[in-house]
Formats: sequence, C-alpha cells, structure tokens
Amino acid sequence: MDGQDVYAQNEEQLAIFRRRQVGLIYQFYNLIPVLNVTENMTLPVLLDGREVNKGRLEEMLEILGLRGREKHLPNQLSGGQQQRVSIGRALMNAPAVVLADEPTGNLDSKNSQEIVELLKFSNKKYNQTLIVITHDENIALQADRILSIEDGKIVKDEVIRS
Repeated sequence: MDGQDVYAQNEEQLAIFRRRQVGLIYQFYNLIPVLNVTENMTLPVLLDGREVNKGRLEEMLEILGLRGREKHLPNQLSGGQQQRVSIGRALMNAPAVVLADEPTGNLDSKNSQEIVELLKFSNKKYNQTLIVITHDENIALQADRILSIEDGKIVKDEVIRS
C-alpha cells in the first residue's frame, strides 16, 4: 500500500504505517471534549511525535469551513461541524487511505451531502483511496465502485464510474 509491503512489516512498523497512512472517520465523531477544534484536528500528528504542518492545518480549516471556530470545544459546535473536525483530524496526516464508517449517519440530509462533497473533494485533491461504509443508497451511488456485503460476504461488486 502506497509503495510499502505491509505484510513485511513488524508490529511497530505497522502501527506507524496506520498512524500515518490511514485516516479514520467515525459516525460518532469521537472528538476529545476538552480539546478545541485545532487540538482535536492536530492530535494524531502530535501523538506521532511530529510537528504540525501549519499550512496543511490552515488549508483544512478553510476547506472544512471551520475558520473562526478554531478555539471552540466540541459541545459548542453543531453535529455537522463536529463531523468536519473529525474529517480534519483524519486528513491531517495526508493519509493514502481514508476509512469512513457511516460518516453521515448522525447528520441531516443537507449536512450529509456537504460531508460527502468534502470527502469526494479530498479524494480527488489528495489522490486518496476513500472507503465509505454506508447504508444510505444515495451516498453509495456517488461512489466509483460499490461492494455490497451481506452476512459478512461480498454479494455484489459493481463499478459505477471508472
């Protein structure tokens, strides 16, 4: 993945690889309640012992529409804004792969579509592989490829766009 043989890596190397190359977006945001927007977004970089790329942070705040909310705590944000922070946190390391587990599951239809557009934008701009788990057919139909899974088995694999 991303030029690295993950099967040849030991546990420590795999942990570093996951931290740096895999971004996770959760349905329930999983933000740290005592950390503000900027702190939540930069936490993975800091936990990795690396310096925050200020340019990337500024770009993420702008793209995600969070400018002016940098010092807000999660409970001072709407659900859509919290999900944007979650997306920013997942993208701060510029991962090769972004895994999104029901990223719109707790949002209204307007915020859901905005989140999907942000994910599609990130996918194109940063050339990332985006894997979205969803039960929402409207979201699934916006993908390039749909894998349908039932009882833990792939039952359909269709390419929508190539």
